[in-house]
Amino acid sequence: MLFTPIKPMLLTMKSEAFDDERYIFEPKWDGWRISLHKQGDRIEAYTKNGRNVSAKFPELESVRNSIHSDTAILDCEGVCIRNGRSIFDDFQHRGRLSDKRRIAQAVSTYPATFVAFDILYNGKELMKLSLSERKKILTHIVEPSDHIVPTMSIQGEGIRLKQGTEQWGWEGIVAKRLDSKYAMDTRSTQWVKVKNWRQIDTVILGYRLNPQVGLIVGLNFPTVQNKRVATVELGFKPEERQAFLGIAKQLHTRMDKDVQWIEPRLCCRVQYLERTEQHHLRTVSFKGFLFDKQPNECKWVS
Repeated sequence: MLFTPIKPMLLTMKSEAFDDERYIFEPKWDGWRISLHKQGDRIEAYTKNGRNVSAKFPELESVRNSIHSDTAILDCEGVCIRNGRSIFDDFQHRGRLSDKRRIAQAVSTYPATFVAFDILYNGKELMKLSLSERKKILTHIVEPSDHIVPTMSIQGEGIRLKQGTEQWGWEGIVAKRLDSKYAMDTRSTQWVKVKNWRQIDTVILGYRLNPQVGLIVGLNFPTVQNKRVATVELGFKPEERQAFLGIAKQLHTRMDKDVQWIEPRLCCRVQYLERTEQHHLRTVSFKGFLFDKQPNECKWVS
């Protein structure tokens, strides 16, 4: 088990926050799921897909000294904190680096923190213990530092924490039953996530008509302009569809398979639930056209 890639326990989705004394509630951090394996002076980091990324994070030397157990496997989220928020793009940038010089520089410009929320092993397997028991062990062995901290949590008050994460611009919350055991490679109904919906202003790059009208929308990034990020099919009123199709006829450029591309001159606001590592938006719906917004103002904001 030690220094072997593991598939972590996963969460199911719930639409609304709730209060329940049988649960502990934690912020949902926006980074990469990372398992930390330590024995003596050796420490390694693995992604949830089993990739060893230890060489990308020199911070692990400091992390090792903050884990007061000779042997441990911790379930964490690797994050980069900026202005009080975990920024997915920053940690993904760290994960892409392979040049040793650039990695060393990034320790200062994009410092990584590993937020520990569970412990699976400390010389013996702990997964059959309840979450509350595992949390006590985790708190006892992890000394908070700049590069590793136990996650904050409250018992019973999911609604209050969810409201807090909305105000802070965080991703959402996680709810876990205090008596839950750890089941690797399982999407458990005893662990649930409640995400905060987000909105962003996008450039309309084109549209498709089949199987239904869908807007192809994009965003401007520092190195890429009008990058496609989603196809939006939900949330339109019939009159909005018709008005758009009438305007779009005047902006046609080329037809590519089932997509009619248009000049990037129109903008719209969309609502989305999450994004992929390639900056694609998921669970997207239309919120309204923005006729007074300039396309170059539609930027990805971390």
